Amino acid sequence: MMIRKIGLGLVAVAISFGTAFAGDFDQCRDEFIHGNPPVIQHQETLRPRALCFSAFAVLHSGISHTPIYVAERLNRGLLQEAKNNQRTNKFYADARLPKSERAELSDYRGSGFDRGHMAPAGDMAGIDAMAQSFSLANMVPQYAINNRKTWASIEKATRRYVMRAAGDVFVITGPVFDGTPPTIGPDHVWVPQHLFKLVYDPSTNKAWAHWLDNTNEARVGRPISYEELVRRTGIKFLPI
Repeated sequence: MMIRKIGLGLVAVAISFGTAFAGDFDQCRDEFIHGNPPVIQHQETLRPRALCFSAFAVLHSGISHTPIYVAERLNRGLLQEAKNNQRTNKFYADARLPKSERAELSDYRGSGFDRGHMAPAGDMAGIDAMAQSFSLANMVPQYAINNRKTWASIEKATRRYVMRAAGDVFVITGPVFDGTPPTIGPDHVWVPQHLFKLVYDPSTNKAWAHWLDNTNEARVGRPISYEELVRRTGIKFLPI
């Protein structure tokens, strides 16, 4: 999720990307609990566009050129299927977004930052879902050690929980920006100061969030409560 505190390459498969539009997630409401996306006040200032993918939903900002948030509905069956899926590593600029609003591969090239997945490739069940997860609309500039080790450990811990859960688990992931963020590339893609991953299990009615600074020195701490995440971001993510 993007908050300012005041927040293809060639893919050798046929991919159906769904739609991009500035309104609601009509074609991917099942990625949200009760079909309800997060409530963001004054979101028009973020130049938002809703993007539906096969296995996740992105609210993208044309201001930051990053996701505002990325939503997934996960369960044991999907993750078991994802274990057998081969990672493609074919990143691409999402042509559904206007050129003035999207990140390009050239923005990350030579920047020193990883293209950090918000919906992880490791969650993706099926060829299309895996390929689509490499859209730059699903990425933020992330420090390399943070992305590959610390954040990756949070993603793995989330999958371990989903494998134990009784049914669907809803996960919302995103970046948080403080003040005037640094940028990379000709398109001035914003670099987040923090990352979060919210986990909600309807079977237990419990929610918690991982909060991590976007630095190479950051270490995983204790999860924060859903209420604390709402307080820090000002966003109501769940209809609970």
